[in-house]
Amino acid sequence: MKGGVYSLLKAKYLVDEGSMRNWRFIIFLIIIAILMIANSHNYEQKLYRITALESEVKELRSEFVDRRSELMELKMESTVSKKMEEKGILPSSVPPKKIKVVKEKEESILHKLWR
Repeated sequence: MKGGVYSLLKAKYLVDEGSMRNWRFIIFLIIIAILMIANSHNYEQKLYRITALESEVKELRSEFVDRRSELMELKMESTVSKKMEEKGILPSSVPPKKIKVVKEKEESILHKLWR
């Protein structure tokens, strides 16, 4: 560059005869800078979203544990019997008996023919 720093400060390289090549390079640099800014913006948005989702998962997990413990307490035999006593239903003094139903096997057509 002729003239050194003074011509650089006056930006004569932007208006000289071969300046179109310089303008293309400057526009290229501007486009790359815009893409980098957009990329970092998207990255930060994803980080905020991930942080929000992680906190939501922690809240939902703690709520799940609370509900599960409440359910386990409600399913206990003593809790059920207390609720039934309020309605006038008392537990049976006779233990239940198991009833077995035996299903007869159907004979196949071949067995019926060979009889």
